[in-house]
Amino acid sequence: MASKISKKAVLMASGGLDSTVLAFWLMRRRIDFVPLFVDYGQHSRKTELETLKKVLPTQFSKKVNVIRLPKIYEGSGSRLIKEPNLWRDHIEDADLHLPHRNLLLLATGVAFAESRGINEIYAAFIETHRAPGTDCCDGFFKLLMELLSKTGSVKLKLPFKRFSKAQVAKIGLTLKAPIEQTFSCLAAARVPCGACPNCVDRLNAIESLV
Repeated sequence: MASKISKKAVLMASGGLDSTVLAFWLMRRRIDFVPLFVDYGQHSRKTELETLKKVLPTQFSKKVNVIRLPKIYEGSGSRLIKEPNLWRDHIEDADLHLPHRNLLLLATGVAFAESRGINEIYAAFIETHRAPGTDCCDGFFKLLMELLSKTGSVKLKLPFKRFSKAQVAKIGLTLKAPIEQTFSCLAAARVPCGACPNCVDRLNAIESLV
């Protein structure tokens, strides 16, 4: 007899290493979840969604919900939206900044969850000094969690918040998550560039397992 699912949650999922490991972490804890993918106009959205459906077990890949908000950042010069020519363009970390992206993702996830009577939302944000922006720091997440506790029924869960990418990759290896198939590139829409902050952190994390 299969083990009973203890509760239900929403998982913010992108096909990246961290959220993929979190999906397997939730499964290990018998927490049923709805994978939620947000299309905010990122140039890699097709690859991300294809990857997400590939790395999740079938019972969850069939349940992926997609929220499309492509107009939000229409016209933005961010290289998350406007794909660079990596043969020609010089890209710096600041070029990959997208204002209030995490706030948008989490607000979308919370609204989605509460509208469906789900009271927990999980996201795989980790400890990093590379991510620019006020909605990437510990203070932001703390304030948001406090706000949610006072204004609604949904609790935000960030179980990897104090972890490094290498620590998350190690958890993924233990859980047999297909971390080698994940996609985390910020600069390229189809083939990982290998040089953006996400690619560097992902490759270093996987190499640390060898």
